[in-house]
Amino acid sequence: MSAVSELAQRRMLAWLRTPEAVRGRCQALLALAEQDALPHFTFDPARLDDAADYVAAVIRENYPDLAIPYHSRWRHFEAGGIDRWEALAGSLGGCDATELTRRRIDLCTVSVLLDAGAGPVWKYLEAETGLVLTRSEGLAVASLHAFCSGLFSGDPEQPFRVDADGLSQLSDAALAAAFQVSPDNSLAGADGRAALLRSLGAALRERSDQAGAEARIGGLLDLWRSRAANGVLAARELLTTILETLAPIWPGRLSLGGENLGDVWYHPMLGGAGSGASLVPLHKLSQWLSYSMVEVLEQASILVGGLDGLTGLAEYRNGGLFVDLGVLKLRDPLLAAAPLPVDHLAIVEWRALTVALLDRVAPLVRARLGLTAAGLPLARLLQGGTWDAGRRIARERRADGAPPLVVLSDGTVF
Repeated sequence: MSAVSELAQRRMLAWLRTPEAVRGRCQALLALAEQDALPHFTFDPARLDDAADYVAAVIRENYPDLAIPYHSRWRHFEAGGIDRWEALAGSLGGCDATELTRRRIDLCTVSVLLDAGAGPVWKYLEAETGLVLTRSEGLAVASLHAFCSGLFSGDPEQPFRVDADGLSQLSDAALAAAFQVSPDNSLAGADGRAALLRSLGAALRERSDQAGAEARIGGLLDLWRSRAANGVLAARELLTTILETLAPIWPGRLSLGGENLGDVWYHPMLGGAGSGASLVPLHKLSQWLSYSMVEVLEQASILVGGLDGLTGLAEYRNGGLFVDLGVLKLRDPLLAAAPLPVDHLAIVEWRALTVALLDRVAPLVRARLGLTAAGLPLARLLQGGTWDAGRRIARERRADGAPPLVVLSDGTVF
């Protein structure tokens, strides 16, 4: 490969790890949908008003005072109205503020990486409360209790952390036991989740410049502090750091210049010249992690600026909202009859169109609520919001609350 070609690949790789790339490529596919040119979905813009009405009603019910928090993993830790993190933090009296923040980063990261769809069968019984939790809330609470048990730490004297030694030693069986997996309580992609965390352990060991001497994801706190200008860290910088750190952990899929791309997919209709021209970056888990880090960093006196530069999340609740309300329609309804692999073009289109349509529906929802973009940024709209609206409409349409399309999950993407 020539030096020019290699430089072009490096530039493309860096660009694919930006929110601008996610938004640009998703909007390009929406433009094709507006031309009725996509092979798997049609787009009915007239139904966006129905979607906006539905989301606005859900927001008013959930947050009558319109005081909406950020879309964040921390909301799931509060399932059943119990603030589990606050209770845990109160028991860690020996930690200074910096170490407490590192532990929050540790916990949040493993919990988000374990947050791919659980499937319709799995549930988690919380012994302390007797609550039976499913899906995202169940995964969050299960991961918190696994964290508290020291499952992710390699130091028995320091159980409340996540480090390379602990992750590298994590077995499929140990994670399955922590998540109460059994023949009658199957968790989609359970082994894939354990493998992802082991890969994270290897990556932390390799990236001592970011993870620090303890090889912890919480070591990123120092990096983010160094990159914050006058106490403000750009959301774009937050995401790109996470993408760079997590790049080696994803299962082998598409690569560019010898580097794994992660949640990036091929769609031939994008066309264009050069390496990466037909690639659609989505980075769902990494953006979800970025949103979840905002309040952690703010409590450490690091403000996150330009949060609306991040995009909506390409996941099945937001995406299901647009399918169930008729904004998007499958050309072949039979595609919804069986699970599809995550790289199927119909799934790539659905996820990309979801990201672009969240940008379209946002101003319509704000108008209905009398709020500005500053008053209802995307990070709050998702929470308020489109994610819960997608869950609700799924329950109205299907007894098991499953999404309108089902994705074969390896526990690492969707």
